[in-house]
Amino acid sequence: MSRIQEVTPLNGEPDDEPCELCGLCCKILGDGIAPTDTNLLRWMEDGRTDILRHFTAFLEDGRRVRCSELIPSDLGGMIFAELRDPGTGELVTSCPFLRRTGRRRYICSIHTTKPEMCINYQPWIFGETYFNRCKALDKSRPGSWAGHSRKNPE
Repeated sequence: MSRIQEVTPLNGEPDDEPCELCGLCCKILGDGIAPTDTNLLRWMEDGRTDILRHFTAFLEDGRRVRCSELIPSDLGGMIFAELRDPGTGELVTSCPFLRRTGRRRYICSIHTTKPEMCINYQPWIFGETYFNRCKALDKSRPGSWAGHSRKNPE
């Protein structure tokens, strides 16, 4: 039996996102994942050291501690947590949880327990323009060129 708990969208509605699983947003923004105290506590309670080991916490007392070594009472003194390479402690250049499943298809290996910032990130709603290759974003823009077929121009 899996220790992963299903995470529902924060608005409580079914997940009907138009994401095409291209991995683009995770490739571009994945190195900046910052879990909340709630995320860290959930992973601690679930024994998810496989996730926690990828994050380092910076504490009010000046210490830098790998999140897999924290205890729940440490969270009150945490300033922030960021992704770090578990082997070297260096900053990462991409999300370590992004997995390629096909030529142009990616999935999140921690999808059911991913951080809130990932759950809430929806470029097709926010209209972010720096994802000019995002098919889901193109589909959500009325009059977008990406939505037109070359065979059947309108």
